[in-house]
Amino acid sequence: MSAAEGEQQSQKVPAYSWYALGVLFFVYLLNFVDRQILSILANDIRADLGIDDAQLGFLYGTAFAIFYALFGIPLGRFADSVPRLRLLSAGLALWSAMTMLSGFARNMGTLVFARIGVGVGEASANPCAYSLISDWFPKHVRATAISIYSAGLFLGSGLSLIIGGAIVESWNAAYPGGGPMGLAGWQAAFIIVGAPGLALAIWVLTLREPQRGVMDGFVPKGDRAHGWGSFLSQVVEIVPPLTFLAALRRGLGAFVANVSAAALLAVLAFLTSKTFGNGEQFWFVAIGFYAVFSWASTLKSQDAECFAMTWKSRAFMGVVALYGAVSYIGYTITYWAAPYAERTFLLSKTDLGLMVGAPNAVGGFLGVIAGGWLADRLVRRFASGRAMVAGVPLLASIPLLLVGYTTSSVATFVICNFLANMATASALGACAAASQAIVLPRMRGTAAAIFLLGPTLIGLAFGPFVAGYISEVAGSLGVGVVASLVAVIPGLLALGLVVRTYGDAAARLGAGPGLH
Repeated sequence: MSAAEGEQQSQKVPAYSWYALGVLFFVYLLNFVDRQILSILANDIRADLGIDDAQLGFLYGTAFAIFYALFGIPLGRFADSVPRLRLLSAGLALWSAMTMLSGFARNMGTLVFARIGVGVGEASANPCAYSLISDWFPKHVRATAISIYSAGLFLGSGLSLIIGGAIVESWNAAYPGGGPMGLAGWQAAFIIVGAPGLALAIWVLTLREPQRGVMDGFVPKGDRAHGWGSFLSQVVEIVPPLTFLAALRRGLGAFVANVSAAALLAVLAFLTSKTFGNGEQFWFVAIGFYAVFSWASTLKSQDAECFAMTWKSRAFMGVVALYGAVSYIGYTITYWAAPYAERTFLLSKTDLGLMVGAPNAVGGFLGVIAGGWLADRLVRRFASGRAMVAGVPLLASIPLLLVGYTTSSVATFVICNFLANMATASALGACAAASQAIVLPRMRGTAAAIFLLGPTLIGLAFGPFVAGYISEVAGSLGVGVVASLVAVIPGLLALGLVVRTYGDAAARLGAGPGLH
């Protein structure tokens, strides 16, 4: 071990950092309670609003994911130049309010609007949190810290089923014909789980903002004060048709490329909509991919160094694709496990909370902590050690889904669901830390936003929808969920790319194994 490595390993973590991490943990927990509660409510919403599984998949995945991904881009950039805790607090207040608005929905359109709002608000969370954690914790425990933060995801997902199920059954028992304002149980659940976030937003404001880069020995050269002007400018860069004007300012070649990309995506959206129906799914996705293309083109011209270390880096984009593949499977089973068990085994919502929600929470928590622990040890020996952790869920998902979604035994399903959640959870902290380790401190918010495009535009925007669509076509939700295993092959290819290229990317930043 070199002297520099020894100094990194002995660097102590201030007690305040652990306290602040605890607050961020609760933020992420509420993040996923608000996001995931749609799972336990899916069958009730389906019956009340008369929508099908493909629409439920769109509602949970695409309607949320596209705006989550798009606003994560300017918000990630914004987090690199403004007080991150203020930005996080504002986002938390917004997504909590929009969750409550979901409770007043009387049709699909209102729910879509509310889910878009939840996506915009939640887009602030990870860019701020990843950047804050990187400035609160030294490198040798950073994957562990991010994994602890990420455990809120899985506990929140599990608690959403337990809490949501209890609220719905209690409300419907007390008000069988509808409660105050005619609210059904699923509507009351949205309102009740959204409210605590408004109080937590105030707690976040009491934390102290850390100085950027100091934990890594980088002396800040004066934050580039992007501010609100830059944020609004980047929003313009991703909102059509203003994107055409932005491209034209960069030159005729940029304008032609931008218009060509928009035309190609529009044609693809039109053809897929005609072929598969569900036009809103494909048009939302087309708009999302076009907006990302527009923004990436702008980043290339405005910050070539950041573009080179993210979009142009095979190692970085390999990590994005790798975790996107894991998320494709993970989001599919996280969303559809409860509706599947309710329909297949005729479980009550209370039983669903105990038999699906609780195992999800425990399995996810154990998986993400174990993944972070393993990642911080593998990286001492291999430059790509953290990314290697993602191979576990890709391979383990195959037998767990094939058995779990074909068995007639409730116990077998519960065990497979528990293990599948534990496996897919293991990659999150590891891959997030791997992506943060090969960019400069000033780029961390932006890098986090780009990293999250994988799980959102690949995993969340397609996984739940495709499973729901196949469910409608095949007449079996189990078949739809098992079909998510198609992501294993591209995931393993991405892992191979990362293993080959990550060492060079780390070396260019001046950090080798053990220093990440």
